[in-house]
Amino acid sequence: MTDARILILDFGAQYTQLIARRVREARVYSEIHPPTRSLDWIRNWNPSGIILSGGPHSVYGDQVPTADRALFDIAPVLGICYGMQLIAHLEGGKVIGADRREYGRGEITVQTPDGLFSGFSAGEQMTAWMSHGDHVDEPPEGYVVTATSPGNPISAFQHKTRPIYGVQFHPEVAHTPRGAELIANFLFQICHVTPSWTPGAFVEQQITAIRTRVGNARVICGLSGGVDSSVAAALVHRAIRDQLTCIFVDTGLLRMHEREQVERTFRQHLGITLITVDAGERFLSALAGVDDPEQKRKIIGHTFIDVFEDTAVSVANDVKFLVQGTLYPDVIESASPTGGPSVTIKTHHNVGGLKSDMKFALIEPLRELFKDEVRNVGRELALPEEMVGRHPFPGPGLAIRILGDVTPAKLEVLRRADAIYLEEIREAGLYNDIWQAFAVLLPVRSVGVMGDGRTYENVLALRAVTSADGMTADWFPFPHDILAKISSRIINEVDGVNRVVYDISSKPPATIEWE
Repeated sequence: MTDARILILDFGAQYTQLIARRVREARVYSEIHPPTRSLDWIRNWNPSGIILSGGPHSVYGDQVPTADRALFDIAPVLGICYGMQLIAHLEGGKVIGADRREYGRGEITVQTPDGLFSGFSAGEQMTAWMSHGDHVDEPPEGYVVTATSPGNPISAFQHKTRPIYGVQFHPEVAHTPRGAELIANFLFQICHVTPSWTPGAFVEQQITAIRTRVGNARVICGLSGGVDSSVAAALVHRAIRDQLTCIFVDTGLLRMHEREQVERTFRQHLGITLITVDAGERFLSALAGVDDPEQKRKIIGHTFIDVFEDTAVSVANDVKFLVQGTLYPDVIESASPTGGPSVTIKTHHNVGGLKSDMKFALIEPLRELFKDEVRNVGRELALPEEMVGRHPFPGPGLAIRILGDVTPAKLEVLRRADAIYLEEIREAGLYNDIWQAFAVLLPVRSVGVMGDGRTYENVLALRAVTSADGMTADWFPFPHDILAKISSRIINEVDGVNRVVYDISSKPPATIEWE
């Protein structure tokens, strides 16, 4: 971890993760924590700056998240939306409910071109994303208004002498075009941090931490073939070399040719000791008749650990650690960072589904990173681009892309359809324009006509999204001729499918995966 770091206190905003992303993009380390952190904890964490996120609450409500005024004496503070209102409330200003709520794009006018608005001109207008009901009606004593808007005369303020700032809009979202400049001003002009959060620095720090923790013990890593576990394995191997043994479990839930690709890359390219376990029958037996997605994830996670424990005996008697490719979004989505306002979206098998009596201690070297940061670390470790640039693939594999119970016949249908889908995306030169693309086998059958006969076969859904980190996503606008070709090939080449549909849902409200 770098010396410069920004603490983000999450008051329940839907955009909190984007704040962390924007800070990281400026090459400054940041972490999200609940507002219940004590002042002593915050002082010991030693932040270079503190950002108070937005949130759905009113500062005058009952049992709403709050903060201690002493927080403002620890480090420079930036309040965003609810965070600004909280600053005003704690400092003696007046916050009221608006007669007209502001949502969406708005125009603000800069009044004071310094501090957050360094580099702007007095009277300059900028587009900003609004999402609030309450607003600051009277700034606290000692504060000056630095920006206004037609619907909100106090769109930003700052203290005259102390490094405390607030904005009533969201600089972290793409809909505020110059928002990154405001965040950069807070980081570099106000907090005076150095942009030292780089892939190279992260690799060196993790190598030292892994060596210190592991000592002479043996370590195993469960490979899925995806980006996360591959980068985690390469990083740990860089640190401890032959003390690491990777275990690739063929769950029977993999995509076409997945096993061959993993074995070739890790044995030939990286020179990592790799054991392949053919456990397809074991997983399918455990999943038989199970259609609840959370139950599927837990069964698969537990079975993974069972396989690891059984296989570890053949590695060495002193295996003490298990490497996992847990990422920061996994942690955020699997546990409420606010201690209340956020909710668990789903159980990730590598975070929430592990057995409580697991005998291995976890090494999760990537749990501080977002997906694009993981890819950059992979490049720093000289992993091949075909691995680093792969679309995300969930640990539970195709099991959560089959809605309903999992059977060998359904897996074969989905595996073949998914291979055709990805092949056509690559052929069209679109693979790198898409964050994630995959097929989903629905528990629906429809009537069709093939040749001269009536059919009653499966419906297959296609999903493709664009995203920066998987926290939010938009559906990918395929050219119609490419969708038509994909649909035609799947229906003609995959027995059991007579209808193909395309998912045009964004995240939120939908998730990227269907289960």
